[in-house]
Amino acid sequence: QVQLVESEGGLVQAGGSLRLSCLASGRTFSRYSMGWFRQAPGKEREFVATINWNDDSTYYADAVKGRFTISRDNAKNTVYLQMNSLKPEDTAVYYCAARWRSRGYAPSGYDYWGRGTQVSVSS
Repeated sequence: QVQLVESEGGLVQAGGSLRLSCLASGRTFSRYSMGWFRQAPGKEREFVATINWNDDSTYYADAVKGRFTISRDNAKNTVYLQMNSLKPEDTAVYYCAARWRSRGYAPSGYDYWGRGTQVSVSS
């Protein structure tokens, strides 16, 4: 069992930056691929970024590529999402998720989820 707790999000102006973190419980964090997803009002949850468990390779949704960076610190059981050049369309609840020893982009493939944190970007 893994528990995930996201850091507090916030309200930022367009063009600004914000870093989210997600702390995982347990001693097997390094064996989970970690992902960030987001869900805007009235929309389905969508993939944002993922970092692979065994080689730290990263993958991004086209909408955030070049602006967001996912990283992890296994010693701290933490995954990060650095968000730069934020746009109003990035406004959503952001979730971190864990997937056991595999890579994927679909929410259904993730085993554990945080409760989410609100990120709002004003124009």
